[in-house]
Amino acid sequence: MLTVLVLQQNRISHIHEQAFSVLQKLGELDLSNNKLVAIPPNLFVSLGDLLQLNISYNPIVELQVDHFDKLYKLKSLSIEGIEIGNIQRRMFEPLKYLTHIYFKKFQYCGYAPHVRSCKPNTDGISSFEDLLANIVLRVFVWVVSATTCFGNIFVICMRSYIRSENKLHAMCIISLCCADGLMGIYLFMIGAYDLKFRGEYNRHAQAWMDSSQCQVIGSLAMLSTEVSVLLLTYLTLEKYICIVYPFQYLTPGWRRTVTILLGIWVFGFIVALLPLVFKGLFRNFYGTNGVCFPLHSEQPETLWAHVYSIVIFLGLNLVAFLIIVLAYASMFYNIQRTGTQTTKYSNHIKKEVTIAKRFFSIVITDSLCWIPIFILKILSLLQVEIPGTISSWVVIFILPINSALNPILYTLTTRPFKETILQVWANYRQRRPLLSGHQAHHPSLTWQEMWPLQENSHGPATGHPLETTGTIVKLTPVENTNEGYNDITTSTQQFQKQHIVLSVCSKKQAPTTHTYTNK
Repeated sequence: MLTVLVLQQNRISHIHEQAFSVLQKLGELDLSNNKLVAIPPNLFVSLGDLLQLNISYNPIVELQVDHFDKLYKLKSLSIEGIEIGNIQRRMFEPLKYLTHIYFKKFQYCGYAPHVRSCKPNTDGISSFEDLLANIVLRVFVWVVSATTCFGNIFVICMRSYIRSENKLHAMCIISLCCADGLMGIYLFMIGAYDLKFRGEYNRHAQAWMDSSQCQVIGSLAMLSTEVSVLLLTYLTLEKYICIVYPFQYLTPGWRRTVTILLGIWVFGFIVALLPLVFKGLFRNFYGTNGVCFPLHSEQPETLWAHVYSIVIFLGLNLVAFLIIVLAYASMFYNIQRTGTQTTKYSNHIKKEVTIAKRFFSIVITDSLCWIPIFILKILSLLQVEIPGTISSWVVIFILPINSALNPILYTLTTRPFKETILQVWANYRQRRPLLSGHQAHHPSLTWQEMWPLQENSHGPATGHPLETTGTIVKLTPVENTNEGYNDITTSTQQFQKQHIVLSVCSKKQAPTTHTYTNK
């Protein structure tokens, strides 16, 4: 007639399968914190009235699929602290009245979707109810996605509009924006599936992480990350050669640039698709968490997946990051050393401050993005327990930093972009009265800009007035070869140039043209 039996912390290492066969009225059995390595197959066969079972914190290696089949009335099952390598839904399907279950990992909750309460109820990324557990994460995933997609699409469109002398560099920037745009698509898809599973995520968790959709968007994020890192490294080395070795004509040509870009994208596709092609070696590489990115996994990885993750995040990406930091440090040192040799010391100071700001912004964003990831992977390698909340913030907010800020750093803050925006605005102000049928008026504000004359230019000769009667002046900004690094110049490359200064004044004032020489 015994109804409650508590045998916890008794150092029990073996139980006979008929030990509880006469206790048919048993309602609660506690075998937690013992030394049980295996549970006999028929141990619970005669316990049809059992309501609560606790076998937590035993060094159990494996549970049989039908271990709990005869526990028809069971309401609470505690198997905390047990690594269930062969876990599957079939283990818990016969437990129709089960309302509470306690696992070692949140990911196991997906194998008991019919249970009302499952603990732990979150891994820091997802919760029992939602794919993204934190409301701040749910907001940020849309904000960062919109910022990344809009910024990169805008830059791609603007790059097609801006006339650039350095078309190869513009092509590299467009390629970088395409890679960064993929990260925005990845975040958009995560946000969309979070909305789809809102309030009932646990019912779909395991199917979602095993699905082809999760695998595809995970590989998309990996592709974006690796291509972006390699392109940033290439752009950095290209500028390093132009600045540190300006007179050795090492700038790559059209064929070499196209080959390098294609090589980077092919390598990125190989890195992203390799775990999908060899699924037997990598298992569910991308489906270790709800956001489908293999940055950190609490589940045991295969040897191939473990080595692959270390090579990518602590090998390739760390080397690329160090190259970028060292190259920018060397560029800044060379510019500073060359600048101190010039006679125009005040101008040198101003340029140096501007250069320092640009260098700092580029290096600091790379550091903010990658240093936390390197630390996370090292701690994971050392088997340090990492809260899931940290992983979620790294994946949703820190990892896409470069993708969101690269358009700003490499295009939106550059001089050609600013000049183009001013040109478009000035032309709009001039054309608006013509479209409305009123007499055209010149802009009330004066916009002065300097444009270098090309050697083969057929523009107005120096010293002659500029004819503007009856026409709308069009100014097309000319982008220099240091596009994206307009403030990075060396005093050794100063040549005598002539410039035209065009003053757009009120209607009563005649247009004037001034010529000056800049040495």
